[in-house]
Amino acid sequence: MADDTVYVNFQEGVKRLMNNANLYIKLLGKFKNDINLSEIEEAIAAGDLEKAQAVAHTVKGIAANLSLTELFNASLKLETQIKAGNPDPEQVEILKTVYETTLQEVEKVIAKNGQ
Repeated sequence: MADDTVYVNFQEGVKRLMNNANLYIKLLGKFKNDINLSEIEEAIAAGDLEKAQAVAHTVKGIAANLSLTELFNASLKLETQIKAGNPDPEQVEILKTVYETTLQEVEKVIAKNGQ
């Protein structure tokens, strides 16, 4: 992934919350504990594409609301594949990697901006 990759768009995230940086930091803190990507893998393995799509959609929505750019892009791609009935295991791995990197970046943003 390129050095200019945006995982957490702080300015956009704060803007979405009417410039309330404290609320944005609080929501980022909640994000760290709320998402379980293993659900997507388990659902795909069980052939439950409906559940896998629902979880991917949820991840995509949270990422969009919090301006987690790369996580949004990776979850959108996987959700699209699931909708088409052809989820790529490589895309699941990409999503997991992007998620882990996003968590690291979220930690940095929280540390830098308080709380």
